Amino acid sequence: MTDRSNPYRDLPPTAFWRTGVAEPGLWGLTGLWRSKWVLPADARFATYGSCFAQHISRALQSRGLGWLNAEPAPGRTPPALAEAYNYGVFSARTGNIYTAAQLLALVRMALGHDDPDAAELWPEGAGWRDSLRPAIEPAPFASRDEALRSRRSTLRAFRRSIAGADVFVFTLGLTEGWCNAVTGQPYPMCPGTAAGVFDPALHLFENHRHARVLADLTAAIALMRAENPGLRVLLTVSPVPLTATASGRHVLAATTWSKSVLRAVAGDLAADDPGTDYFPSYEIIAAAPARGAFWEPNLRSVARAGVETVMTHFFAGLDLTGPAVHGAAPPDRQAQIEAEMAAAELVCEEMTLERFNAG
Repeated sequence: MTDRSNPYRDLPPTAFWRTGVAEPGLWGLTGLWRSKWVLPADARFATYGSCFAQHISRALQSRGLGWLNAEPAPGRTPPALAEAYNYGVFSARTGNIYTAAQLLALVRMALGHDDPDAAELWPEGAGWRDSLRPAIEPAPFASRDEALRSRRSTLRAFRRSIAGADVFVFTLGLTEGWCNAVTGQPYPMCPGTAAGVFDPALHLFENHRHARVLADLTAAIALMRAENPGLRVLLTVSPVPLTATASGRHVLAATTWSKSVLRAVAGDLAADDPGTDYFPSYEIIAAAPARGAFWEPNLRSVARAGVETVMTHFFAGLDLTGPAVHGAAPPDRQAQIEAEMAAAELVCEEMTLERFNAG
């Protein structure tokens, strides 16, 4: 048979499953990602999103790269106390941002499009919880004024991180969420779980489809670029399954549906926008080559080896060969930061849902 000319003849080995995946195996995978951008050597990264996003924050810090901490703990705060109050987890003290709707709401408030004081405060005992960040501190705020001042401080920091970042890294976690049926305010957690009181007449379950997630994320990116025209957005999808689902589906099917929607949205945005890219952390952990090797026994938490593998591919594809633009960096604290990051546990509000499992 005469060989025919066709588009597949000159593709690299990574374009074929046998040579790209099956033969190299999990530990031989290469070329999974190459950044679209040549970034400055001292590029600044703002990191937000679901629980898995915290690994990127830690990895950037441990390598002495430009992780942007726009809301540091007050001076001389002991590390354990700073961790308890969610300092140093994300670039501002937002807590986990699980959905694109939640991101859009925070961006609108931070950039002055919506009134930050209008979002709910929930009474708890003699104090108050912030409905935008219900688990941000171990105990409720002592007064409404204290809760609002803390919220405003975080939103100012969030705005600083948007304005000061070269790359905004956002890890998409969930399509499922809850909102106020009257005001539309999205919640990071269902009221009545981490804080608040559930009202079935007021609190509405939403499972956002592709169009909604795409619209919310597109709007959030547009607003952030109005603040910082050169901002690049790097999307990832958390491989961590849902703790629980309110969709009526089995949690396995609900997880697959949710992650599929998020992956499709991230892929569409990265394909259409030169300023948006996608890093395949989800695929590294959850796809066939891993054969489930990166899960802890609960089949939900990602084992250390999985995190390290994800970060190896992340930094292998990151291009920081551009000239520095931000001036001298502070002295390297890599060894100290690595020890601190290794000792810290992920902060994941969604895990509180397991308390309600009667099985």
